[in-house]
Amino acid sequence: MATIDDIAAAANVSNTTVSNVINGKTKRVSSATVERVNKIISELGYVPNMSARALVSNSSKVVALIHLERVPKSMDFLDDPFTSRLASAVELALRESGYYLMLRTVSDADDLLAFLRHWNVDGLFLTGVFEDDEICSALRSINKPIVLCDSYLSDYGNMVNVGLKDVEGARLATRCLISAGHTRIAFASPPVRPGGVVEKRLLGYKQTLEESGIPFDSKLLFVSEFSTQEASRLGASIAMRGDITAVFATADLLAAGIMAGIRLSGKRVPDDFSIVGFDDLNWCLLTSPNLTTVRQNTRLKGQLAADLMVSMLENGVATAQNITLPVYLVERASVKTLKVTASPSKKL
Repeated sequence: MATIDDIAAAANVSNTTVSNVINGKTKRVSSATVERVNKIISELGYVPNMSARALVSNSSKVVALIHLERVPKSMDFLDDPFTSRLASAVELALRESGYYLMLRTVSDADDLLAFLRHWNVDGLFLTGVFEDDEICSALRSINKPIVLCDSYLSDYGNMVNVGLKDVEGARLATRCLISAGHTRIAFASPPVRPGGVVEKRLLGYKQTLEESGIPFDSKLLFVSEFSTQEASRLGASIAMRGDITAVFATADLLAAGIMAGIRLSGKRVPDDFSIVGFDDLNWCLLTSPNLTTVRQNTRLKGQLAADLMVSMLENGVATAQNITLPVYLVERASVKTLKVTASPSKKL
């Protein structure tokens, strides 16, 4: 196996120069030398010893994406297409900066701290952290770069966050259905917890109903665990209701499951029920009909999260503390405009 000594001898440069090229520290190395060293590295098939480099630099070049398993799992977290797409975007951006991504599930603060005692990771990504979480207090005590996604905290402290205009997204979805003539609009979501994304989307739903003069009805709130089976059962339940004409689902996965349940009950979307989702995942074009939804740029969210992490790791500071990304309504075929029947005219 080739060593730095072998590369230095072949390129007729010092070991320090070779090390600088390998680690991307080339400001004081000529472009010709960089090219020559990289060519020899390729020819000799040199592979850096990451363990040895970690011992010398106290940096593993590994960043962990932590999944918080709050309840007994009904599905593997990477089965959620939104989560897997975000993780993919983070991994790609980190890889381009010379870092590696580790995925890890933890159940609570003690589990997280135990993980950190056993693994030398340079930083942490987490999604959906709540202010009143025990794990939030633990994160504030960790002396590592921490990047959150979709977390609403009053004080981020040592952490940074990449989030979304969740209230506005819910307003877009609800307004779309109201504009199509719907007034009995169900709100379908995972369990609502104070200070989280779902609560913000519920707030946007309520605000838009109020602005349109439509009374809020708690009987139109439906909760489903995040699995296709549960969502399909919820769709079947909604299909049995005679007082609902539309559904706003706070995630595309939930919307697709509800559509399946409605179809299995002998009803149709959008003829019997209109539906709007949230996220705009690729397979929204594979549902029948294609799903109208609120688009968020998941790949950009992952890219920005990774950029913040690399900035903190390499410069000691983040470029921003809380980034909020925009949302857009994407209209497809799952919403039907209701016909308004005119009142019969009086005979003279």
